[in-house]
Amino acid sequence: MTDAPLRLVVADDSVLLREGLIRLFDEAGFRTVGAFGDAESLLAAIPQLQPDVAVLDVRMPPTFRDEGVRAALDLRAAHPGVAVLLLSQYVEGAYAQELLASGSGGTGYLLKDRIASLDELRDAVSRVATGGTVLDPEVVRELLVRRTDPLASLTPRERDVLTLMAEGRTNAAIASRLVIGVGAVEKNVTSIFQKLGLEDSGDDHRRVLAVLAFLQR
Repeated sequence: MTDAPLRLVVADDSVLLREGLIRLFDEAGFRTVGAFGDAESLLAAIPQLQPDVAVLDVRMPPTFRDEGVRAALDLRAAHPGVAVLLLSQYVEGAYAQELLASGSGGTGYLLKDRIASLDELRDAVSRVATGGTVLDPEVVRELLVRRTDPLASLTPRERDVLTLMAEGRTNAAIASRLVIGVGAVEKNVTSIFQKLGLEDSGDDHRRVLAVLAFLQR
């Protein structure tokens, strides 16, 4: 008996993008149980639809500023079991930082350009659904720039490892991306935590959340 597909709800004021996302989610093996043109409609439908993941545009009616972020924060507070993936056309590090401020998992922030890759979108949805944290590399870079001084003691290699950790990558994935051994990644991770004064819990997901908490404070 196979596991039931993840249940998704989508909110985006663009009909074309909504329909495109639904097709991509269907192709990725997910089930879209609701699609909405604004954040308020999505929030109202959550209790009835009981989705696993909510995918929201950052800017939606009525003001086209931060409705998606506000809705994501309300959703996490009222329904912490529902993961949230925000999509944006722009690198808006402040919004990502606000969403991640609680330090809880099951959250993600991607640029809309990333949805052109089915594999990346499938991976992002799957990871937030299981409590992971997914950040677009461009957003991670902006968060790192915001914290330049505290990160001054890190070596270039440690910065590379930290960036990939903040994206939610495992040690094995980091090793593959940087073409180094897993042991070398582990040594860099240990050094990063020592330099930043962060406790190494031994759990990859908890390490990512700790790094994000450091970037946000």
